[in-house]
Amino acid sequence: MTDTTATKAEGLLDEAKGKVKDAVGGLTGDAKTQAEGKFEQVSGLAQQEFADLYDEGETKLEAATAFVQDRPLVSVVIAAFVGILIGALAFGRKG
Repeated sequence: MTDTTATKAEGLLDEAKGKVKDAVGGLTGDAKTQAEGKFEQVSGLAQQEFADLYDEGETKLEAATAFVQDRPLVSVVIAAFVGILIGALAFGRKG
């Protein structure tokens, strides 16, 4: 299990550092520093989004696991139907 809180915190820190670099680069006219700042901002935002998606995916996985454990027969029927559907789509009907 990944510690998403730490990942989010790192993302926030990178985003904040990027904003500062971007502002300093803009004030001093240093395009390189400004570009580095923008990159760090985007990187920080991406880290935060990844952590959110990971949390969301983990929650959905837990819900799916609970569904299978609570309703094993229904789960088998759903899996069989999906398998038949995929087989029909992949191989088509011969006739």
